[in-house]
Amino acid sequence: MTALGNIVKNVDGGFKGDCLTTNDILGPFYREDAPVRSDLTYEGLSGNRITLTGKVFKPDCVTPIKNAQIEIWHCNVNGEYDNDSKEYRQRAKWMTNDKGEYTFKTILPGKYLNGALYRPSHIHFRITAPGYKEIVSQIYFKGDPHITKDPWAADKKAVHRILEIAPQDTLGGLSILFNIYLENV
Repeated sequence: MTALGNIVKNVDGGFKGDCLTTNDILGPFYREDAPVRSDLTYEGLSGNRITLTGKVFKPDCVTPIKNAQIEIWHCNVNGEYDNDSKEYRQRAKWMTNDKGEYTFKTILPGKYLNGALYRPSHIHFRITAPGYKEIVSQIYFKGDPHITKDPWAADKKAVHRILEIAPQDTLGGLSILFNIYLENV
């Protein structure tokens, strides 16, 4: 995903864009104190492996933010969240590098019933950086048949958070790119 919308040069020579990442619900399964790690996989874990990468940008849509904290969480392939274990499975946090980049290795999440409907496969995000507004958001995946009936994924604000899953290598690895654009406080 590239910068969305327009970028305009300000009178002061800086830039301002309309590429900001939209918020989504926190959901009922958030847990504080996720471990600092970028690899959420472990021996015996079921599911298609994915590499989730991206950059975090300032509101000008082009300048990366270093040391932004990216926190992710999602369910396993059976649609279950780890709400109690010491392992914090499918939960992690990581800091962006000097180029604003982050990477997580994990699995493509399953689905679960939310009332009478299945939630589409999704990954939750919480992004914080000093001087910027916190974002709580979710990403979804193109082609998921449950997106159209899900009240959050079907919202027009989520359109740029419905992402392609691309083959990464010859071994069946998959990759997802999600760039994040923060707003000043």
